[in-house]
Amino acid sequence: MSESQELLIWLRAAAEATRLRLLALCAERELSVSDLAEVLGQSEPRVSRHLRILTEAGLIERVRQGQWVHYRMARATPAAGFALGLLGQLDRTDLVLRQDRQRARTPGAAAGAAPAVSRLGRELRAVLEAEMPPRAAAVLLVGVEHPELLLSVVQRAAQCTAIAQSRRAAQAIRAMLEREQLTCRIVLAAGAQPLTEREPQRLGGPFEAVVIDRLAHSGSAEPALLAAARAALAAAGRLWLFERYEAGASERVVEHPIARLRRRLAEAGLACQRIRPIEADGRHVLAASAVPMAGGLSMSRAG
Repeated sequence: MSESQELLIWLRAAAEATRLRLLALCAERELSVSDLAEVLGQSEPRVSRHLRILTEAGLIERVRQGQWVHYRMARATPAAGFALGLLGQLDRTDLVLRQDRQRARTPGAAAGAAPAVSRLGRELRAVLEAEMPPRAAAVLLVGVEHPELLLSVVQRAAQCTAIAQSRRAAQAIRAMLEREQLTCRIVLAAGAQPLTEREPQRLGGPFEAVVIDRLAHSGSAEPALLAAARAALAAAGRLWLFERYEAGASERVVEHPIARLRRRLAEAGLACQRIRPIEADGRHVLAASAVPMAGGLSMSRAG
């Protein structure tokens, strides 16, 4: 293929408003289809078609990160040189491009090396933001599997503490927060149990809100964890729990997942306010919210 033919391919691929915006975004950082669709406010199928044209022209490339595929501007190729020259002609103060860059750095857009952003994560974030006060005083997040939850909490809380289950997860979250210029205290879990009843004071509690992300664990929320969360809550506090729909299905007693979760909350002294099933990314999740019981533990637990 001649150089002039290659140039025509690149020009045709880039000569469209949406694809030019995508190229500018992919030059800034690696982003998934979901990230890009959210930033542009367009459907994922439509964005995918534009990405395919840019990829086939060699202007951007696919990068696989585990089960996720991200897109970035091509590197060290003639097409990359053309793309850099083209983007150099753009006005970086352009309102549309500035808004794109800003949205790409907010919750719901890529978090770099942190856990991949997902449709499920955005669903969890939506539940939390619909119910959590916009300026919570102090919030404790137990588990950092979904960056959307952490970023949402950080932006809504005056003080945030997050417990990571592994050193690697803690490092990734710290890097993500640094890139987003946000602050949250990251604590490494001492053992298999991420939170115990002795820790709330050491962590700076009591907390106005406690958020537990249990999706990475196969078992249902253990009584000890829920009891510790109850101890960490202020008298007027509120708890949010996200766990797999089928968690605890191996128990001998046959019980509906929603009834089982409601019972476990009550046994820990928490009055369930709402349980909402969520399905996204092929996963079934229960999102529950609860508040401390006025009289402490439930009668079944107290007896």
